[in-house]
Amino acid sequence: MNVTIIGTGYVGLVTGACLADIGNNVLCMDLDTRKIDTLNAGGIPIYEPGLGELVESNAAAKRLSFTTDIEASVAHGEVQFIAVGTPPDEDGSADLQYVLAAARNIGKYMNGFKVVVDKSTVPVGTADKVAAVIQEELDKRGRTDLRFSVVSNPEFLKEGAAVEDFMRPDRIVIGYSDDEDGREALAAMRKLYAPFNRNHERTRVMDVRSAEFTKYAANAMLATRISFMNELANLADRVGADIEAVRQGIGSDPRIGYSFLYAGTGYGGSCFPKDIQALTRIARDNGQTLRVLESVEEVNDEQKRVLTQKVLDRFGPDLSDRSFALWGLAFKPNTDDMREAPSRVVLDALLRAGARVVAHDPIAVDETRRVLQLDFADAPALLERVSFSSAKDPMEVLAGTDALIIVTEWKAYRSPNLERLKALMKSPVIFDGRNLYEPGVMKEAGVVYQGIGRNSL
Repeated sequence: MNVTIIGTGYVGLVTGACLADIGNNVLCMDLDTRKIDTLNAGGIPIYEPGLGELVESNAAAKRLSFTTDIEASVAHGEVQFIAVGTPPDEDGSADLQYVLAAARNIGKYMNGFKVVVDKSTVPVGTADKVAAVIQEELDKRGRTDLRFSVVSNPEFLKEGAAVEDFMRPDRIVIGYSDDEDGREALAAMRKLYAPFNRNHERTRVMDVRSAEFTKYAANAMLATRISFMNELANLADRVGADIEAVRQGIGSDPRIGYSFLYAGTGYGGSCFPKDIQALTRIARDNGQTLRVLESVEEVNDEQKRVLTQKVLDRFGPDLSDRSFALWGLAFKPNTDDMREAPSRVVLDALLRAGARVVAHDPIAVDETRRVLQLDFADAPALLERVSFSSAKDPMEVLAGTDALIIVTEWKAYRSPNLERLKALMKSPVIFDGRNLYEPGVMKEAGVVYQGIGRNSL
């Protein structure tokens, strides 16, 4: 099938590359000339394991191409995926300006039946707005004979595992309108996704609004589990319990399961924070308060400060004579995404308290430098107190430091040489925001260890 992807960000590029890899003719369109030039030159503007190879092989096979030409992109695809950003507005609601601009361009240039797919995460009712904008443009052109249907097909991609998630999905949600055009659109979507259903049927078909709601509901549930466990972890520290033992105790209940029950420094990234804000805003606009979700967001904001509070409790409020190693900058492993990353909150607290920091991350150093320029716009001189490393050996940043702070659970951090660690550091102290290590093992090795909810020993 001929497929157009509007937007070459995280979702759009993964979607386009994966659909090309199963044999479709995919054209990705973006108005960002630098991004398209990078892609046409063989570069990748984002970091995602396996994506570079996928883009390279399918571009070489002429199944995947990139353009800034709007009219050509509309002409190309019988299926038009809208995969542009929906950043939070000032009031927390999703900003739909890029989605509606894409829809308007489709209406301006389409000359045959189009299946318009909302791939971006959008509020309930967005498909109606997209349809209205397209119809408005058709009316301006006097082309009321042209048909289209708007479909909701939310993405469920985990950063760091997005290619695998797309190629082996646990579910494919399609929301459609139950009319003649909608049924034609559903048939086209079933044809497009047929290769992913050969083993068993993964498609979940529903009405459009339910599909739009499903993405928000899924992220809200996962974020709730994280904040719930973080609150329990903080209580575990107070009562002398081990949250890891608790996690295993409750996770063994099949009604609960083990996923998203890890205590830590809070969630970040492009989805959970934005989607929780958007869903609570949707509720308020409809006369309802989602009290649980508002608390989830509040707990998460506070949790990002728990780790540095442990540091301040040990070393005092003035850290001007202290130096810290920090392992992990990205909000999660296998990505360079720094959006809402807990490390930004940790760095802010440490630097403003006078500390010096040597930070390590295998991938996210360049992106961190960029976002910190924004975070410290009011005090750029503080950035002189932080240095960065992406060396293969993270132990290198430990030399002469007062403590190690772990924020992101990269594999390279999981099995450190504790004797070497003690030899490099001024004092063997670890503040572990991801509970990578066993407190008993650390104690036996002579390392002062503080995790999140793991301080029962």
